Amino acid sequence: MKILKLSALIATCLLTSASVLAQEALNYKISGGSPIVNDDSSITFSVKAPFAGIVKVNGVGETLEMTKDSTGVWSVTTEPLSPDLYTYSFDIDGVRTLDPANIYTARDIAALSSIVIVPGGNADLYAVKDVPHGNVSKVWYDSPSLGMQRRMTVYTPAGYDPAGSRRYPVLYLLHGMGGDENAWSELGRAVAILDNLIAQGKAEPMIVVMPNGNGNLAAAPGETGRGLYTPKGEDSVAEYGAFEKSFPEIVDYVDSHYLTVPEKSGRAIAGLSMGGGHSWRISLWNPDMFDFVGLFSAAVRWNGSGVSEGDEELNEALARQFADAPSLYWIAIGKDDFLFDLNKDYRVMLDNLSLPYEYHESAGGHTWTNWRDYLTLFLPRLFRR
Repeated sequence: MKILKLSALIATCLLTSASVLAQEALNYKISGGSPIVNDDSSITFSVKAPFAGIVKVNGVGETLEMTKDSTGVWSVTTEPLSPDLYTYSFDIDGVRTLDPANIYTARDIAALSSIVIVPGGNADLYAVKDVPHGNVSKVWYDSPSLGMQRRMTVYTPAGYDPAGSRRYPVLYLLHGMGGDENAWSELGRAVAILDNLIAQGKAEPMIVVMPNGNGNLAAAPGETGRGLYTPKGEDSVAEYGAFEKSFPEIVDYVDSHYLTVPEKSGRAIAGLSMGGGHSWRISLWNPDMFDFVGLFSAAVRWNGSGVSEGDEELNEALARQFADAPSLYWIAIGKDDFLFDLNKDYRVMLDNLSLPYEYHESAGGHTWTNWRDYLTLFLPRLFRR
């Protein structure tokens, strides 16, 4: 009997412990005030680490060493910064650490970083405002050519009524190497940008489809039967052209499940880096599908290498695409981007073939700072008549 009572007591204690562990973190309190955006657009970072020897902050243009006060709090204030969304982390004695006083984070491939927005300029479009909001769905579709069910993020603008009669144009927005269907909506701030530009009347209400561009993967990490694996940039590597050739399956799904304008004039495609290369080839191989094309720091590689005017197959494909030229063919890249020369060679080729395009050159390199900015410039140009 005593053994039974003891067993019952142990079981009660275990259940009580499990209940405590399963409770919400209602009593967890964030201490400290980091980050603080100051009136001059500088940022003050702080973190309590009384036993650390060296503490730095990374991700605000340069690595900054922090100083410790008598209470064990390390802090540093940056120079005034340009308006932007900044990702950052602390380095505490060589250990990369998120800001424990900041609940706002973003993932880029496998790197999780804290984020902060310095307001002003385009950065005001990255913040969620008190405006009408669109809806965001995670949608699965069947891809027979890739042999799997695949996931994409779909934005429908404020006022979209699936039972209504109004039809909307569609932008297909593609991520870069190592990214996934969450990249543009989260790190790219595409949802906030769309809501704010549409509310200001600077962009047409549109559906935006953000697919997973990794032809060998079904969805973002943790969202498939593959389990809770650690993503790597190499995960994007797939057979050349496989995703691009499967793309009409996405367009067919969207046209059959949403109130779209199912014609060339109602479709745009744009992407960054790998997704820029995807956008280039998809629009090239489907010349009657997209009336607006945006190449952001695009990996314009043909058959795995750079472009060449001597490639007859490429020349013929371009001739077909520009026989009925897109209303907007927009190329954007930073002066310090490692793909700059590749894009320069492509622009020389377009010039020599007398094919029309618009070019935007910015400062900086292969960064989300540029790609978010390019999106704010590209969206107002779409579907205007």
